[in-house]
Amino acid sequence: MAAADLRARIDTSKPHSARFWNYFVGGKDHYEVDRELGDHIKEIFPGLVDVARASRRFLGRAVRHLAEERGIRQFLDIGTGLPTADNTHEVAQRVAPDARIVYVDNDPLVLAHARALLTSTPQGRTAYVDADLYRPDAVVEAAAATLDLSRPVGLVILNTLGHVADHAEARRLVSRLMAALPSGSHLVIGDSTATSEGMVAASEAYNASGAVPYHVRSVEEIAGFFEGLDLVEPGIVPVTRWRPTAGAPDGGAVPDVDAYCGVGRKP
Repeated sequence: MAAADLRARIDTSKPHSARFWNYFVGGKDHYEVDRELGDHIKEIFPGLVDVARASRRFLGRAVRHLAEERGIRQFLDIGTGLPTADNTHEVAQRVAPDARIVYVDNDPLVLAHARALLTSTPQGRTAYVDADLYRPDAVVEAAAATLDLSRPVGLVILNTLGHVADHAEARRLVSRLMAALPSGSHLVIGDSTATSEGMVAASEAYNASGAVPYHVRSVEEIAGFFEGLDLVEPGIVPVTRWRPTAGAPDGGAVPDVDAYCGVGRKP
């Protein structure tokens, strides 16, 4: 897609989840409308900044675990968001330079930055697919141009499923994606949860802003995405408690945040 077409698709009049989240994790790819909403929500619930940053660290730990301990060499990252530090391909290829990663998002600003920033080692490969989570078969078909779908894949869906209002529909989409992947594939999900009044209030404020709504779910609903999979220890836990790294921000006694996660293996 030409640069002019990309710019035409970028709406700076309303907040956007990828830019809003980028602001919270300390990135630079956001607009005034995203910053204004972010500052407003920080007044309502300052803990959302901790959720954003802890979720990002969970991503790194989960990908590293799959590459180091599970031998996963292919990753399908849906709802990529704007590139920051320690993106999925950087973490995976640090462990396994031959790892292949496909990123999926449908935000034009993400696409513009993905082209510039999502590089690869010579041994591996990184691709970007401009596609919609609501079309899982199309996502899988496009990913197959880069990934060998006869071999295990790490499916990563982080802070994305909340955009699907109906929980049953969200579960169906995840099931369709996992059904297309072979035995030994792993599902990585992390998402904000309705586990405090502050998070619920923050979600309501975000949804009233004109941005595409985001629905926070219960812990039980997050667990439901892993039905039929073998959960990797420690199971469904706050993102700060999933295999914290000694000496890292999540490696000590840190408060739980309103975001839960899990990693599950397809039998």
